[in-house]
Amino acid sequence: MAKKAVASLQKGAGRGHAKVIKMVKSDKSGAYSFEESVVPNEMVQEFFKK
Repeated sequence: MAKKAVASLQKGAGRGHAKVIKMVKSDKSGAYSFEESVVPNEMVQEFFKK
């Protein structure tokens, strides 16, 4: 229910961006960490290709 209410409140520039989270493995320790960023919708695929 809350997701629908929050999504309906988005207007303007906020709809043109997405929060993306990528899991990255450390070369040194082998542990995983998370890299998150807010990018424009057009650049989402480029974020995951890096």
